[in-house]
Amino acid sequence: MEGEGILMGKKQFQGSEETVQEEGIMGATVEKQDLICQRSQKTAQEEGIADDGVKCVDESTVEEKKKLVLMRATVEKQDLTSKDIDDLTMRRFLRARNQNVEKASAMLLKYLEWRRAFVPKGFIAASEVPNELAQNKMFMQGTDKKGCPIAVVFGAKHFATEGDEFKRFLVFALDKLCARMPAGEEKFTIIGDLKGYGYANSDIRAYLAAISILQDYYPERLGKVFVIHAPYIFMTVWKILYPFIDQNTKKKIVFVGNKQLRSTLLEDIDESQLPEIYGGKLKLIPIQDSD
Repeated sequence: MEGEGILMGKKQFQGSEETVQEEGIMGATVEKQDLICQRSQKTAQEEGIADDGVKCVDESTVEEKKKLVLMRATVEKQDLTSKDIDDLTMRRFLRARNQNVEKASAMLLKYLEWRRAFVPKGFIAASEVPNELAQNKMFMQGTDKKGCPIAVVFGAKHFATEGDEFKRFLVFALDKLCARMPAGEEKFTIIGDLKGYGYANSDIRAYLAAISILQDYYPERLGKVFVIHAPYIFMTVWKILYPFIDQNTKKKIVFVGNKQLRSTLLEDIDESQLPEIYGGKLKLIPIQDSD
């Protein structure tokens, strides 16, 4: 199976309650990609910048804008409701398909069809996910240093529910996160706390649904996921899920060891925005109660 060697090192599953990270089994790390501006004289002239100017032009943006125009024309021919889609949303779909206009257009059209069918009112009400909310497993408050809203998810509080309630809950939660984003910000941060996680919480069907919804319908929304307190039992689940996660998403998932927990979180989140349970200042607020 793809990814079998990932994260496992030379360790065997031993069913220990110790976390994977402290045994030297680390997850994927986020690759920080720096945008290198190569400003040519021609580009400078086109932008009206003098040779000694300091403005740095990202030449790929020009090409991306051209593709966005083409993408919008393509999509609007097939679905008139797409006229309500803003450029930032369209750009996320384009980037999720590596600037391939045809693939990005198909992805966006699929999203619009799904949204109409699954979220006909335009939102998921709390009354539609009572069992999921009763588990009290997801909280939201604070932002990271980039301004991304933060959600904390407790894996040990998750138990399978019937029908599509989990999918509705996921949309309820993701829409809440997206609604809290300040102007100019498009991503959110997740802290996935697996302390106490066991077989009863291993809901593969729900996890695969979450991966599908996040990747297909909320592209380029995930900034980073910190997986903390992960026990050995979760690694069995991880091996099953890993092949279904696209490469860009894999780069955003970081497994954090207990000894490095607070220091790692503080690299991305100010103490004033970190939950109290991780040494910060904020109290946890259930996602249904967050603004």
